[in-house]
Amino acid sequence: MRTSERPVAESLRDRQKALVRQDIQRAALRLFAERGFDAVTTEEIAAAAGIGHSTYFRYVASKEDLLLGTLRRAGAAIVENLQGRPDSESPEEALCQASLRWSRAFVSDEQALDHWRAAIRATPHLLDRVAVVGPFERAQLTKLIGERMGAHPDDDIRPGLLVHTLLAAAEFAFLRWLERDDSHSPTLHQLTEQALEGTRNQRWK
Repeated sequence: MRTSERPVAESLRDRQKALVRQDIQRAALRLFAERGFDAVTTEEIAAAAGIGHSTYFRYVASKEDLLLGTLRRAGAAIVENLQGRPDSESPEEALCQASLRWSRAFVSDEQALDHWRAAIRATPHLLDRVAVVGPFERAQLTKLIGERMGAHPDDDIRPGLLVHTLLAAAEFAFLRWLERDDSHSPTLHQLTEQALEGTRNQRWK
């Protein structure tokens, strides 16, 4: 009985920890959007989230991670999404769907998303430090796509070419979304979908 209860208790603690971190991030993004990243202190974030300063550091690695952490985890999320795609899908379809699932779930809270975009636009030097998908995840994606193609990336350029082409389209969509914030602008997911489909099907004339 005790053995079966332990995973449940751990799962509950994990959920509670995730909720506290989510509250901290929302408070931080609101402050970043209002005053700028550099002007906000960790003490102010903790106070806005309704927790003590020492508690804050049990949930947050760094102030920067509150702003860039979601983006830094994008590559790992796309890799995981690709691993879960059906074997019956073509390589390009599987990678597109893996990327679209990420863009759909990037930030589920619309208000937090608006705050995040406002904060990151006001702190462009931080965005320069991180890519949507880093070199390690690109290599993982290339390997997975190679397996779907039945091709080895060291001997065949197609897996790497496909990964770099479609990721470039997704990153273009992300940057375009970042610079536009009027009410008529497409969502990040819509822009990513347009960019990926355009890259796959556009005749460029």
